[in-house]
Amino acid sequence: MDTNAHSAAVTGPGRFYDLHEHDHPEGGSTMLGFWIYLMSDCLIFAILFATFAVLSGSYAAGPSGRDLFDLPLVAVNTAMLLFSSITYGFAMLSMQAGKVGATRGWLVVTGLFGAAFLGIELYEFHHLIHIGATPQRSAFLSAFFTLVGTHGLHVTFGLIWLVTLVVQVGRHGLIPANQRRLMCLSLFWHFLDVIWIGVFSFVYLMGVLR
Repeated sequence: MDTNAHSAAVTGPGRFYDLHEHDHPEGGSTMLGFWIYLMSDCLIFAILFATFAVLSGSYAAGPSGRDLFDLPLVAVNTAMLLFSSITYGFAMLSMQAGKVGATRGWLVVTGLFGAAFLGIELYEFHHLIHIGATPQRSAFLSAFFTLVGTHGLHVTFGLIWLVTLVVQVGRHGLIPANQRRLMCLSLFWHFLDVIWIGVFSFVYLMGVLR
């Protein structure tokens, strides 16, 4: 058999295997893997939301959301995270335009908004614990701290990732690898924004109005 004239090799009667190499887009497996990770994170938060829904009325004769939540403060915190998503969008636009300095600048602004969000959330946790509303006080508070704390932990990891990318872009510029990393972080950051909107609506607003 002339191997130069055929694209398949016979390994048995009626069985052919293509020997030609096929082109695969660079970074395709990275994006696929990251989408799979996001889907798994969706399942985690879905379980936490479901758990909170079941336990949100179990106060154990303790305080409820109406007694504890400072809605104006939470609204400010929500605005911080929403603004951070907008500024990250500007960073992606700068990346597409090939502007390294502008990309890093918008990433820094995004990090500042994210840090403000975390600072307000830590203040809220400290205040609740100070007045005795600890996770051990009731099933409601256990579910609350677990759900909100898990989101806050994700934001923390996102900030660490963001700082790392600011350094990487400064050292190596907007190379294809850094662009893929920025795109993955963009998906992650906007995902956290969507989750927080659910937390704000389902946990805080419904908790105050209940």
